[in-house]
Amino acid sequence: MKMRKIPMRTCVVTHERFEKKELIRIVRTPEGEIIVDETGKQNGKGAYLKLDHEVIEKAKKSKALDRALEVTIPEEIYDNLENLLN
Repeated sequence: MKMRKIPMRTCVVTHERFEKKELIRIVRTPEGEIIVDETGKQNGKGAYLKLDHEVIEKAKKSKALDRALEVTIPEEIYDNLENLLN
């Protein structure tokens, strides 16, 4: 039986590579809206983050998501990410 390829993605904060299912995707839709994509299949430009309190705080301070998605990330997105951890 053939081994399936596991999709790997890089966290925009830590620059570590993880399996796609271990990361959460934040998307800038073609309309310019920012959403947390739990399915990983939304249309638009995406950036991946490791779901960890420290990584989310670091992303907020360093504005890594802002640079990756080329927009200002609203505070609600960071709140949504924190809620996903709980």
